[in-house]
Amino acid sequence: MSDWKIGNVSITKIVEEDTPVPGKFMLPDATAEKVKEIPWLSPNFITPEGWLKMSIHALIIESHGKKIMVDTCLGNDKERKLRAWSHRDGPFLDDIAAAGHPRESIDYIICTHLHVDHVGWNTMLVDGKWVPTFPNARYLFGRKEWEAWQKEGDSDHYGPVLEDSVQPIIDAGLADLVEWDHKVNDEVWLEPTPGHTPGHVSVRISSGGEDAVITGDMTHHPCQLARPEWSCSADFDAPRAIQTRLDFYDKYAETSMLVIGTHFSPPTAGHIVNDGDSYKLKC
Repeated sequence: MSDWKIGNVSITKIVEEDTPVPGKFMLPDATAEKVKEIPWLSPNFITPEGWLKMSIHALIIESHGKKIMVDTCLGNDKERKLRAWSHRDGPFLDDIAAAGHPRESIDYIICTHLHVDHVGWNTMLVDGKWVPTFPNARYLFGRKEWEAWQKEGDSDHYGPVLEDSVQPIIDAGLADLVEWDHKVNDEVWLEPTPGHTPGHVSVRISSGGEDAVITGDMTHHPCQLARPEWSCSADFDAPRAIQTRLDFYDKYAETSMLVIGTHFSPPTAGHIVNDGDSYKLKC
């Protein structure tokens, strides 16, 4: 668990899975040889063998007395094509409760997009049915994102993600379809970062003169700061995702903006600084 303070806002990271993976799993260009050529990635973000250190975690924002969870990881009991993600039986709900955030206390769920590892704990299996895990929360789904997935449907690549983790929230009447610049309050709002998916958003936090942004999958791994052209195999529109990264890095480089990576291994957060013709994460 990690914590950050942005003015009056608290942010807590709760990890569901933290496992190194070969670059080809998600970033085909991030071979062991190539990532080892980027010296600042070691030791925090790559292994000695050149595997990418990755994390799947939720971020809980406390703002104006409300608790806002950004992305809900993989979930338990879900049928998934990837064996490591299928029929999980992990302690995530116990972990968030131990951190002071039992599931009944969450007021909002923000899904940066609707991929498998960002919506899993939206629901839980109870008596053979998928029911909302966070019964007192409003689930904020991007309207543009939801409309795109309605047209595409579930992908054979991961399993019935929409069926078991999104549609039950719609059916329960707990979903709010929001625009991609939606403001939760004056301290927390969405920032459009399209490309990885049609309606992908990042989450901006600003309080007391301090600022942070939660990336979502706009950037999967810090190596993409050094190599913005390295695309994710799951990108919906790779050229647009590359341009989004370039614009994002240019906008926030050499500023006080704390960048919190949705999949970054510890220390998870840092500042973007110029590094020759590219960028790096200064932690």
